[in-house]
Amino acid sequence: MIRKHWRMILGLAISALFIYWTVSGLKLDEFAEDLQTAQYWWLVPAVGVYFLGVVARTWRWHYMLRPIKKIPMYPLFRIVCIGYFGNNVFPARAGELLRSYVLKQEYRVPISASIATVFIERLFDGLTMLAFVFVALPLVSLESDALSDYRGFIVAFTLLFVGALLVFLFIAARPDAARRVYVPLVEHLLPARWRASVLQMADRFVSGFESLSSWQDVVMIFATSVLVWLFETGKYWFIMHAFPFQVSWFTLMLMNGVVNLATTLPAGPGYAGVFDLPGIKVLVAAGVDRAVATAYTLVLHVALWAPITLLGAFYLWRSHVSVKKAREEMERREAEQGAQAPPAATEASSSAETPEREEDQA
Repeated sequence: MIRKHWRMILGLAISALFIYWTVSGLKLDEFAEDLQTAQYWWLVPAVGVYFLGVVARTWRWHYMLRPIKKIPMYPLFRIVCIGYFGNNVFPARAGELLRSYVLKQEYRVPISASIATVFIERLFDGLTMLAFVFVALPLVSLESDALSDYRGFIVAFTLLFVGALLVFLFIAARPDAARRVYVPLVEHLLPARWRASVLQMADRFVSGFESLSSWQDVVMIFATSVLVWLFETGKYWFIMHAFPFQVSWFTLMLMNGVVNLATTLPAGPGYAGVFDLPGIKVLVAAGVDRAVATAYTLVLHVALWAPITLLGAFYLWRSHVSVKKAREEMERREAEQGAQAPPAATEASSSAETPEREEDQA
């Protein structure tokens, strides 16, 4: 039981610890007063500008999926919202797998290929957050050593994301060379009955990196990623006006970068705690009263979580895709592929070919 759910248990424990640090020493009466006196009508433009960012995110995924299959924007927007729902409700970013599953159900895009594009998204999101931190830090006046607790964290993620980018660019530029690396590994490390299906999945996964095959595509994806997160920073800016404090746009960019890097840590559903504590620390370091910073961050967190989660739940309900059945189906397919390589390989080939056939008919 514990072995099966260790990620969930670890995430809940980390969230509980971060929440404890958040409320420890907080003046609850001042915090409650700040919540009661906030001007919540600022949430209207905040939510509006946030969904512009979701549209930009949808276009980015549409752009990356083009080499695999051209998907219309509105259906893809629905699937992106479903992915947000999964990420915000289930642990371990299950929404990424859920939206790839829904994409396969509706457009026969192989899950391995779409997951590769999701990895690219996460990579460019991380690079954008690091860019926000490095651009904003020299322009923001903070207390001395305010971010000292995060220095090692930021350096580690810089090395991780830059290293991942170099690997992804290599795979995109030289897929044959990448295949010469992973084929011998699969043949030497895995039992014979698994090799064909694993190689099929690896080949489809590599095909998902085609969107990085030219420098123009890389620039386009990074520029769109910056736009996505500038829209989200706009939401931070609008909600700030609901509370009695003012900080610069660059301070909010810094906060955005730090909190979203922190949400890569294991956490409970909705990134409880790991989003809030770093954001509050950045604001307090910028001179904001702690009670106000905590009230603002809580409202911001709810405003980021609730609208997109509810819309994603609605779209999931309309799609008639059961999360339980999706999990069971993927577990069943994995079991079949492990037990019988030839049928799995045949099925994988059929799945990989279906998008082209459908696209030709369209």
